[in-house]
Amino acid sequence: MNAPDTKEPTAVQGGARVVAHHSYRLRTLTVHSDALVVVVRGTKQLMSPTQTLTIPAGQAVMMAAGTTWDVVNDPNGHTRYEALLVAFEPEWVQSLSGLDWPCPPHTISHARVQHTSATLLEAVQRTLDHSASGPVLRHRMQEVLLLLAEQGWTYAPRQGRPWPDRVRQLVAQRPDADWSAPALAAVFHISESTLRRRLEDAHLPLATLVRDTRLEVALGLLQTTSLSVGEVAQRCGWASHSRFSAAFQARWGVSPRWVRGQPATPPVLADLAHTLTGSG
Repeated sequence: MNAPDTKEPTAVQGGARVVAHHSYRLRTLTVHSDALVVVVRGTKQLMSPTQTLTIPAGQAVMMAAGTTWDVVNDPNGHTRYEALLVAFEPEWVQSLSGLDWPCPPHTISHARVQHTSATLLEAVQRTLDHSASGPVLRHRMQEVLLLLAEQGWTYAPRQGRPWPDRVRQLVAQRPDADWSAPALAAVFHISESTLRRRLEDAHLPLATLVRDTRLEVALGLLQTTSLSVGEVAQRCGWASHSRFSAAFQARWGVSPRWVRGQPATPPVLADLAHTLTGSG
């Protein structure tokens, strides 16, 4: 593995286009940042023990940070499923709470299907331009939040970024790096024991957090790029293609080849007997 960077990430991440050529079900996907998904083709389903949402083409879903779902992306008669994804930084959501609204927006706590106006769709599409500068991208992402609030809905403000999320953001920037406890502690300018203690408070072992983050990045790359499964494995820290595939299948309940859209045996779909939590 490569040496990790020595500073926390600061780059603004724009929106992403998610594509699926086969229907598949992802097991216990935790939403770490407040997010909006606009379905362009096909159908998306979100399932938890208490709620099932179906989002057809032309509609969107607001998903609150900390919620966990089984997710089905289904082309549903089209050549592919396609959706636009935008994730929001906590401070952007926090900034909305200080604005003077004629009618204060409602706060979502789990997920909500949302009408997609032409204005909202255009704003989301502008976040896909990753050639834009960081300040411009930030402005475009905040525009999406403002439009949602004008439609009457916003996300719950969060104070600060939890330590597991800070580690996830750092590992996601360089998932192939050797993210040991000493390396992470050095980036955050704290002792190794302090880092472990702060993660223990969240009941999340460091090794599990790093591994899950790498698999989350791998899922994102398979859904939003044309990289081969082997290239994704290498970028996420796996030297062995077979070990990566096994880890991916164990975590998500579907093979990476199936997510990529390559011919493969049908995925093994896990049933919804797992306890869904917000801890990842």
